[in-house]
Amino acid sequence: MRPTGDEEVPERAAFVGDGPPTYQAEPTALPPADPAELTDLVPDTVLDGACYGPLTLRAASLRGDSARFRGEPRRDALLTARFGTGASALLLVAVASGARAAAGAHRAARELCQGIGAAVGRSQARLAEDIRAGRRAALKSGLHRLTDRSLVRLRSRAAELGLSPAEYTASLHCLLLPADPRCRTRVFFGAGSGGLFRLRDGVWRDLEPAGREHTDRPEQPEAAVEAAGADVPEPVDPVDDDGLPPSEGDPFRFRASVARPGDVLLLCSSGLADPLRGEPALAHRLGERWAGSEPPGLARFLADTQIRVKGYADDRTAAAVWEA
Repeated sequence: MRPTGDEEVPERAAFVGDGPPTYQAEPTALPPADPAELTDLVPDTVLDGACYGPLTLRAASLRGDSARFRGEPRRDALLTARFGTGASALLLVAVASGARAAAGAHRAARELCQGIGAAVGRSQARLAEDIRAGRRAALKSGLHRLTDRSLVRLRSRAAELGLSPAEYTASLHCLLLPADPRCRTRVFFGAGSGGLFRLRDGVWRDLEPAGREHTDRPEQPEAAVEAAGADVPEPVDPVDDDGLPPSEGDPFRFRASVARPGDVLLLCSSGLADPLRGEPALAHRLGERWAGSEPPGLARFLADTQIRVKGYADDRTAAAVWEA
């Protein structure tokens, strides 16, 4: 039956570029299952969302075309969690991607998400207060320490399994979002491959090192920049490469900035970050669909995140935040 009125039908098997991708648009083969380890199974797709004050969160993680065809598990892991209650609550979005061609990649990614989630949850009260008070240095050092510890545990787990660290590792990208509607500070941290993008006034900006815009503007004072609800210019916040967590040389990355009404902040694994950087038509399509409009529902967000591009067949995980 064809919908009537203003209902929108999510695009099915949409693609951009000069031709359709090689693989089928829908899942083909299921990963193998061990009857004694059914908790190890990973669903093809997960979808989540929330709304707190001025922010609306949409998150999705789905197997890439290649994994769907070969019957391999999704290597990406996604964690969305709320710690605390009321205005002091803190939302965490964690995206991890296991190493390519590693047998336990999906387990490593899931373990890393759970590890950083537990660490942030235990530190929720202090982190929420640091964000509201604008203690950028404290946030940076604290989150760096929590990230290091989570990665150390992953390396220890690799040793227990008789694997090299390179065989049981994952990249990690996280967002911390205060539930307090008066606080517009958005905090990013992590290590490894992935992407952080911002859509503002219809224009995408790549906030990762490879796509950073250079500026000589001085950084704003900590308290002025990150004070809850402060109406001040966005800080420069260069990527912090001064510390190397134990993830084979991947620099720790940190950014804290004040969101503006109308912004869309996109955190994603390399499966979406790479085609966004490599295929302008994809960035244009998503910019058209997400700029200057109400946040999409879950079904439409999923349809948007799985717009396909030939030559890019990895898992895709994306978490987007719309600012009212």
